[in-house]
Amino acid sequence: MNSLVLGIDTSATVCAGVAGAGVVLASGSVPDSRAHAEQLMPLVQRVLAEAGTGLSELEAIAVGVGPGPFTGLRVGVAAATVLAETLGIPVRGVCSLDVLAVQAVEGGLVGAAEFVVATDARRKEYYWARYDPSGRRLDGPHVSSPQDLPELPRVGAVTDAPLALDAGRLAAIANDLPDAGLEPLYLRRPDADVPATRKSTLLPPRVTTRRVR
Repeated sequence: MNSLVLGIDTSATVCAGVAGAGVVLASGSVPDSRAHAEQLMPLVQRVLAEAGTGLSELEAIAVGVGPGPFTGLRVGVAAATVLAETLGIPVRGVCSLDVLAVQAVEGGLVGAAEFVVATDARRKEYYWARYDPSGRRLDGPHVSSPQDLPELPRVGAVTDAPLALDAGRLAAIANDLPDAGLEPLYLRRPDADVPATRKSTLLPPRVTTRRVR
């Protein structure tokens, strides 16, 4: 995407950024993993203002589709989809771990060997994927316990090489990453399950008996 692009990611914290012609113009985040709905749009407005542009000038939107927790992730994907439809511009979904992998390569955090990007999945588990030295995904994404990760160098928010996603960089490189679609990558069921059967709210009929003489 070489046009003016808005990047959004809520796979962990709330992130938004703007890129034009592949160059990051503005980027920001809100370090709150539980206030995505309240924080996202004010952040979008802020980074647009910092980039000296507005929603009407956007030509595309890129959104990280996770993996991530159910509640936060759906806020970002839904916001990107609605904005794109309202503005009449395309929207592209990318795996959030792919963005982190590119950032790791560009930042010199990995060498000439395969590596793993790992982020916090809560419940003492990690979201992770395996990459070649250029940042191309080879396996994943998965969710599992730490001991199940490959014995490879690791980067990401919960590793010895911490790395936070830059939504401006997401916007700049989205077109160079595999299209992940717009279906959020939850990787596991939400905590709240829909009951398999419905319970009636009506009281059972009252049965009366009458003694016959």
